Amino acid sequence: MEEIAKIIKDISGGNIKPIYFLMGEEPYYIDKLTEFIESNILSEDERAFNQQVLYGRDVSIEDIISAAKRYPMMADRQVIIVREAQELSRNIDKLESYVKNLQPTTVLVIAYKYKSLDKRKSMTKLIEKEGLLFESKKLYENQIGTWISRVLQGKGYHIEPKATAMLVEFLGTDLSRINNELEKLQIILPKGTTFTPTHIEENIGFSKDFNVFEFRKAIGERNQLQAYRIADHFAQNKKEYPMVLTTGMVFSFFSSLLQYHGLKDKSPGNVAKVLKVNPYFLKDFDLALKNFPMKKVSAIVSTLRDIDVKSKGVGANQLHESDLLKEMLAKIFN
Repeated sequence: MEEIAKIIKDISGGNIKPIYFLMGEEPYYIDKLTEFIESNILSEDERAFNQQVLYGRDVSIEDIISAAKRYPMMADRQVIIVREAQELSRNIDKLESYVKNLQPTTVLVIAYKYKSLDKRKSMTKLIEKEGLLFESKKLYENQIGTWISRVLQGKGYHIEPKATAMLVEFLGTDLSRINNELEKLQIILPKGTTFTPTHIEENIGFSKDFNVFEFRKAIGERNQLQAYRIADHFAQNKKEYPMVLTTGMVFSFFSSLLQYHGLKDKSPGNVAKVLKVNPYFLKDFDLALKNFPMKKVSAIVSTLRDIDVKSKGVGANQLHESDLLKEMLAKIFN
């Protein structure tokens, strides 16, 4: 986020590059930077004649170069934005001829999502030298909580750890999806609010009591009654809690637990880093570590593979999901 803040500060201060190549696995920051440039380099009057948005699926590299070489009309510069530029990945190297001779009155923005240029290539090095090359990397799951807190603090809000964990558990590491849900809450709730699990449940639709990480927690605690209750809720709400996702989550939990057993350094910081989990969940892993010895965890991982195959209709004679969930829990607890 520091790099993003610096880019925005430079642009706002008039330090504008002739080319911005925005690339990487995480589209959120690419979109945000593109939107900022689109709204802030030219005045509203200048944009009518000097700002053009192209889409990778509709244009060629030659079209982009041709547009970039034009001169601005009644303005100091023009802005050419190429969205979804990853559609041009097969021919992106052809852009090198333009990078070698950049038009000083053009700001060319290439939004190259989900992919990255080879940093060893001459074009990449040229972009770094003459313009700005930004790589937007995916955050690990254990980094998302910090990201959520920082985003909300910057807007005058706070969030409880469990509410953060709920968002990550249900939305994964997709920053755009998470940000969309956070913006919904900001519309509904006044500044200064601390988002709670109840806010998440009431306004976004995730149950704070019957969800995958409460299921995982109940299993780790060996709380059989609660685990079976949640399993029954899942079976009655198959669309919201498909068996394949539930099995995958439990498998991931025990695979991480097996890895935890094998760690020499079991300090919280190292465990969160190695297992790539939200620190909020470490207490669940610590308790499960005591309740499930390494040999038992290995057997559970093997069992879960078998359950996963059955959940996909192989050798299960179309067993009902509730029966599969009960079978899974019976084998975990016995």
